[in-house]
Amino acid sequence: MSALGRVWRLLPRDMRREALFGAMAALAPRPDPEPPRPDAAGPVTVAGYFGAPTGLGAAARRLAAALRLAGFAVAEADLTGPLRQGPPAPPPRVAPGPGTLMVHVNGPMLPWAMRVLGRGAVSGKRVIAVWNWELPKLAPDWRRGFRFTHEIWVSSRFTAGAVEAEPGAPPVRVVPYMVPEPDPSPLRRADFGLPEDAFVALSVFDASSSIARKNPLAAIAAHRAAFGDRPDRALVLKTHKTDAAGPAWREVAEAAAGAPNVLVLDRALDRRDLWALVLAADCFLSTHRSEGFGFGMAEAMRAARPVLATGWSGNMDFMAGEGAVALPFDLVPARDPQRTYDLPGAVWAEVRVPDAAAALAALANAGPERRAALGAAAREAAEALSPAAVAARARAALLGLSDPGAQGPLGLQGADISV
Repeated sequence: MSALGRVWRLLPRDMRREALFGAMAALAPRPDPEPPRPDAAGPVTVAGYFGAPTGLGAAARRLAAALRLAGFAVAEADLTGPLRQGPPAPPPRVAPGPGTLMVHVNGPMLPWAMRVLGRGAVSGKRVIAVWNWELPKLAPDWRRGFRFTHEIWVSSRFTAGAVEAEPGAPPVRVVPYMVPEPDPSPLRRADFGLPEDAFVALSVFDASSSIARKNPLAAIAAHRAAFGDRPDRALVLKTHKTDAAGPAWREVAEAAAGAPNVLVLDRALDRRDLWALVLAADCFLSTHRSEGFGFGMAEAMRAARPVLATGWSGNMDFMAGEGAVALPFDLVPARDPQRTYDLPGAVWAEVRVPDAAAALAALANAGPERRAALGAAAREAAEALSPAAVAARARAALLGLSDPGAQGPLGLQGADISV
């Protein structure tokens, strides 16, 4: 490492972050002041982390798939390497000229992405930023991205509220991510080390993101309060990247180790094996403190599994009907040891563990037939996230039309929606 590199590493993290993003904002090309009118025949390019095995990578791939299903010809520009989300790679090439450029990176990274894409990729295009955020208050460094987009798409009304509350925010549209039909591998309970005759609750989270936000300690506490050590009542914590989570993960690991009916699956699973795991469970449990969208819950509902989840944040857009139980909570200051969501003045939800325990016990005692009926209700509610339903919403959004799936006042604000 060079002397300059060593000095850079000695700077505080926040100072390095501000210097990097500030420099990119000064150097990046901005879109034309007025966006072109929506054009059903115009080319669409989605730029994002297509090569990354992360939630943002999966989200970018699903967005592109939904737009194709909606009838658009979509080109992909992979920013994984250029934005240091994976192995180094050259900048992607985006065809110059008119069309729509959708940049699926979060607010602080948007100027950097525009710098990588270059003036030729941006000039003459309608630019749409696609953002994911998990608190009701936007972090200050996201505001820098407002200057680099004509419009912002978000996946939930919850995230829309955080963006729209900011002075100077561009128009915002809510377009959820599509959840495909389950496509499980042949794996069964025995393949995951699960007892065949037990009631199994499943929680899924990425340990490297924010363990505090996902809050698996509350899931363990609720399961223990409901069932104690009963071997016919199991909780599965499916996670990965625990080696990057530090003390936050050690606390969870110690709590799980003290419970003989709590199983930790600490490994990456491919998409089909993860579907198989969801289907091997009797329900999905999420004691999250905040979610921008809630892929795990949405996928469990599409797989006809009842969901018990904190009744707050992005998941409340699709958690409806008797198959989706919204757990009571209290709002508390957001505190994140991993620092991703440690934002002064922000709040998030603290699920009430006794209520979560009671809901788990009730579901376990309901019996297989009743759980199947609840699962069917969950799947019916999640039909709004099916590929066909989301493709219709994405098409309307891209053409500047009214949203066929909108709920209430959130959606596009202050833009010309004529075609």
